[in-house]
Amino acid sequence: MLDAKLTSKSHSHHQTIIKLTADITVGGEDLLIIGGPCAVESLEQMEAVASQLATAPIQALRGGVYKPRTSPYAFQGLGLAGLEILKAVRRRYGLPVVTEVMSIDQIEAIAESVDLLQVGSRNMQNFDLLKALGEVNKPVLLKRGLAATIEEFVCAAEYILSHGNSQVILCERGIRSFDPYTRNVLDLGAVVALKQITHLPVIVDPSHAAGKRELVPDLAKAAIACGADGLIIECHPEPEKSVSDARQALSLEEMVELVQSLRPIAAAVGRRVLNKSKVNASTLRQSFRALQAQRPVKSQKGKT
Repeated sequence: MLDAKLTSKSHSHHQTIIKLTADITVGGEDLLIIGGPCAVESLEQMEAVASQLATAPIQALRGGVYKPRTSPYAFQGLGLAGLEILKAVRRRYGLPVVTEVMSIDQIEAIAESVDLLQVGSRNMQNFDLLKALGEVNKPVLLKRGLAATIEEFVCAAEYILSHGNSQVILCERGIRSFDPYTRNVLDLGAVVALKQITHLPVIVDPSHAAGKRELVPDLAKAAIACGADGLIIECHPEPEKSVSDARQALSLEEMVELVQSLRPIAAAVGRRVLNKSKVNASTLRQSFRALQAQRPVKSQKGKT
């Protein structure tokens, strides 16, 4: 692998385990399951997601506040208002939070508010952003580019490691092909290859790969079967009303069912889905509602 000195395995058992919190890790026996909506829309939406998924259980919550969209007229995210919602959910539910960072000037505010900074596929080769994230003491979730080779993907991770941050998680999210039936093609061969080439954790995003919710559960199971260290999956309290990527979002009930269905597959490949959440969802739900009463955060759809 060209110039991938830091990301390459030094021996066959070389495996990095990354901590999101004191209790939540990725790269070891326990799978990391991340769930949540494509975009943060309101406090009520994120409360519904956190309260139900905490008992699924998932280990981290996703939600975009800055959204790179193909159309300049599409919903771009709530920006700082959305970040305040994520901070409230993170604080009261005890779930680690991941959100996307799109530019260098967003890094400081996002790093102070979340546990995992995501680099989206469109920014996989935004080298100035990668260098800046190399100077941050927070884990980074790096998604594969739409048409990136495995070597380009690994070298993108190398940029972050070479600037001082060894906490990088790779994410296979599908690559573009000639066939429009699925949004992208999930490259599970790349997952196997990355696990052999690098010591970094590798997770899979079946939502963006498929683009259709009915395909997501089986792709998620296949990802775990081939050795992925975890999953990041889109789900929403009312999928059809999602302001972004509605077609690929699972309902919360479907997400809970999917997590449970992963258990026998995980066991078959020597992995584990946690039996219970690290948080007491009932207690935290009450405290979260108290917070809401004290300091409501209103939805600002379409504003940043």
